[in-house]
Amino acid sequence: MKPYTPQEIEPKWQKIWNDRNAYKTPENENDRPKFYALEMFPYPSGEGLHMGHVRNYSMGDLVARFKRMRGYKVLHPIGADAFGMPAENAAIQRGVNPREWTLSNMQKIKEEQVRLGLSYDWNRYVGTCTPEYYRATQWLFLLCYERGLAYRKKGSVNWCPDCQTVLANEQVEDGKCWRCDSVVVKKDLEQWFLRITDYADRLLEDLDDLPKWPEQVKTMQRNWIGRSEGAEVAFSIPELGDEEVTVFTTRPDTLYGVTYIVLAPEHPKVEQLIHGKPHEEKVRSFIEKVRNQSELSRTGADVEKLGMDTGAKAKHPLTGEEIPIWVANYVLMDYGTGAVMGVPAHDERDFQFAKTYDLPIQIVIQPHDEESPSSDMEAVYTGEGVLVNSGPFDGMDNRTAIGAVADRLVEEGNGKKTVTYRLRDWLISRQRYWGCPIPIVYCDSCGIVPVPAEELPVTLPEDVVFDGKSNPLTTSESFVTCTCPSCGGEARRETDTMDTFVDSSWYFLRYTDPHNTEKPFDAEKADEWMPVNHYIGGIEHAVLHLLYARFFTKVLHDAGMLKATEPFEQYFPLGMVLKNGSKMSKSKGNVVSPMDIIDRYGADTARLFILFAAPPEGELDWNDSGVEGSHRFLNRIWRMVQLNQELFQNRPDPKPEEKASKELYRLLHRTIKKVTEDIEDRLQFNTAVSAIMQLVNGINAYPQDADRGTLVEAIEKTVILLAPFVPHLTEELWQQMGYQTSVHEQPWPQYDETALVQNEWEIVVQINGKVRHKSTVSAQADREEVERQVMAEEKVKQLLEGKTVRKVIVVPGKLVNIVAK
Repeated sequence: MKPYTPQEIEPKWQKIWNDRNAYKTPENENDRPKFYALEMFPYPSGEGLHMGHVRNYSMGDLVARFKRMRGYKVLHPIGADAFGMPAENAAIQRGVNPREWTLSNMQKIKEEQVRLGLSYDWNRYVGTCTPEYYRATQWLFLLCYERGLAYRKKGSVNWCPDCQTVLANEQVEDGKCWRCDSVVVKKDLEQWFLRITDYADRLLEDLDDLPKWPEQVKTMQRNWIGRSEGAEVAFSIPELGDEEVTVFTTRPDTLYGVTYIVLAPEHPKVEQLIHGKPHEEKVRSFIEKVRNQSELSRTGADVEKLGMDTGAKAKHPLTGEEIPIWVANYVLMDYGTGAVMGVPAHDERDFQFAKTYDLPIQIVIQPHDEESPSSDMEAVYTGEGVLVNSGPFDGMDNRTAIGAVADRLVEEGNGKKTVTYRLRDWLISRQRYWGCPIPIVYCDSCGIVPVPAEELPVTLPEDVVFDGKSNPLTTSESFVTCTCPSCGGEARRETDTMDTFVDSSWYFLRYTDPHNTEKPFDAEKADEWMPVNHYIGGIEHAVLHLLYARFFTKVLHDAGMLKATEPFEQYFPLGMVLKNGSKMSKSKGNVVSPMDIIDRYGADTARLFILFAAPPEGELDWNDSGVEGSHRFLNRIWRMVQLNQELFQNRPDPKPEEKASKELYRLLHRTIKKVTEDIEDRLQFNTAVSAIMQLVNGINAYPQDADRGTLVEAIEKTVILLAPFVPHLTEELWQQMGYQTSVHEQPWPQYDETALVQNEWEIVVQINGKVRHKSTVSAQADREEVERQVMAEEKVKQLLEGKTVRKVIVVPGKLVNIVAK
């Protein structure tokens, strides 16, 4: 028997698929339903693919192959998210241009993806670092600029000192840079932003139109958008001529409990309030210290709340009482209005602050079951109750008072009802070379001037210095110095490049029309394929990437370029791959190389193991013995076909008439149903593989003298069912079985409903709890009939001879237990 040799089989079929252009996307086939299958594209790092990639791509490829066999025209593309700091850092370390490093890595990853047997349409490959792609990204920036969605402003930004670049709020995780883990500080710079906040309500509301998204992910997005209904309250400052400080609160019912207000150190009023005061320098020193701290070190739950009194007073809008104005570390200018009202009796943070600095505590909410408020608080009260010490609102339920107090503020001109969001406009400026240049020039006469679309792309220059000390683009005189497109005079080019999240916010649209040289994509082609039907990738992208992609899709819809309003019909977040319970990493020494596994066992083994070893959404703990077990299973499939070669030459018609052939026929069609539903409806690939393994067990146990036609059908259908999971092996076996066409072009098997009907059960017969016999009974028999049939059997009569039956327990379809003495 010829042995199973994936090292020969897999390259053979990869070449055939490539030569035949087997996975080219169908065009002009409107008679078939479309299916857009997409996995998040990789960053081309020097390490190549890791096991997380293999899991992602294997699952996506399975779905794409399955849908083709189900009769869909399928778009299944791939590319590379190729801009970013790692390439620039590598350029600095190696003394090479990031382009060389990136393109080399892109090629390496493409070769590894081919070795995995992934059914990509390589004609549609895109790399975000190519001028063809970033020309379109620049075109989209200009579209946003024309629509008032791109703007420039100076402000306090998150600065990563190691990456020497600005980060969006979303890219700061626990006070650290999301990519290099360095502590982030604040810095004032002129930056470019996109008005994602203009779409906040739509981004929030349209989550309800995504039933195929995990609720967990939708909740994450809702929390990030952070819509809050409340009121803006105006506190006037007498010493500034009654200029006002505005505070946003979701709890107007606690307004009478405000005993101080706190400003962020960055608040523009702070300078006016401390100027000329005896403690001015002391406060100024405190402010400088706080401004250089990370957000986490200022706002963490366990961080000490520190502040200083400005010496100024604010007038309470309802009582007229003057209350102190403080500046503190825990208030951020980027959130709300940069000012908060202190209600220490009913807010834990305010309570701690008031206790630290001996500030007044005024109780204004009393529990329903208490007759009078406590005169001294040892702990904050955050529950429900009735208002006390609240003037005309005393005795009112606090929930009712939220609206009533807000109405009073509006009536007296001291506030208004409003809605705020946690979401902030998207800061896209990055001070680095390896990114998409922002197509803007600055002219002393004309100001900010967009580069005309016909002059795109603004390409990255070669004459740059990579020394790790600043933005390399500023070192290129040929790039910086330019001519104003408007007046023809001298101008300077924008040296910031775009956040790489911009590149990945529309790449799925470029796949629909990857070679367009006029615009990012043709609307008709995009409308043919959008939205993406099945999008798969890590849960770590559930907020940043998905939110930005949704924003871009809505902008393009509003611009008339796209019918779709959401990019992804279904998002499927897969779990991480672990080794010995920990995430694979070089520092832990637990990395498993996909190419090493392929070299030893073959890509099909790697794919099968990673699809079978755990539920797709769960964590997968890598197990070498599990890989070997998957390889042994594929060898069983190989031998199963080899041992029945003569049958495939004759192919007798199936005649599932006797018991063994009926059972195999039923098992086959039960498996087809389960595998179909596990892939189509449940996305439970591991249980689908398990069902196929049980079918193979049934085939191997099939009697030699039973119907051969049923056996042939079962083997052929097994190979077809396995095709999306292990594409190379099944292609080879299909050819060995005498077929000239590809197994991946076969229609997906349909199950026979009548075969699923169970006419007979084989049940266990126990006597006094011990298994003594097996009996076959009608599946339609009731308990009395089952008991009658079993008790009438000669074998059972013999076993009960000389005994008195005391009780018969019948469990339909499973067992009969006879209690006898």
